[in-house]
Amino acid sequence: MIKRVPFFLLLLLAIPVSAQDKKPTTLREVLLAELKSTHGAEEWFVPANIAVKGLTAEQASWTDGKGNHSVGQLAYHLVFWNRRNLQVLKAEKPETFSGDNDETFDKFDSKKWNEIVAQLDDVMNELEKWVETADEAKLKQSAQVFTHISTHNAYHIGQIIYVRKEQGSWDPKNGVR
Repeated sequence: MIKRVPFFLLLLLAIPVSAQDKKPTTLREVLLAELKSTHGAEEWFVPANIAVKGLTAEQASWTDGKGNHSVGQLAYHLVFWNRRNLQVLKAEKPETFSGDNDETFDKFDSKKWNEIVAQLDDVMNELEKWVETADEAKLKQSAQVFTHISTHNAYHIGQIIYVRKEQGSWDPKNGVR
């Protein structure tokens, strides 16, 4: 009997650990996990909220002088496309857009940097909320849109980290060394 006690204690300790490591199994859970991993969940890579955290407007405007985008331009671009996709998902009329993707970077205004950071967080929260509340048919119909959103976000978040590393404003304690 005494030999069994440590085994049962170990088993009891393992239950909460296995419950925390629950993998997404439904389409809704998978899409939500993808969105959260590019928004605020610190998992395999740095999420958007961490990537833009702590930057001043001046730092967000910095470019390398070689024609590459600033962090602010990249964040503005993410806000634009995430918001536009959300409008389409909600069956709302999207903002007027000329079709020139350069505009989605070039309209960044450093005076509105803090507002852009807040808008990025807000639109990501709204996308997550949409996935949480959409009926199953809409979710299935829109699944590929969300995989593209998540991939697009991850790509540009990587660029943001790269720009910050070049600039010297990235703290490796935040991820990616």
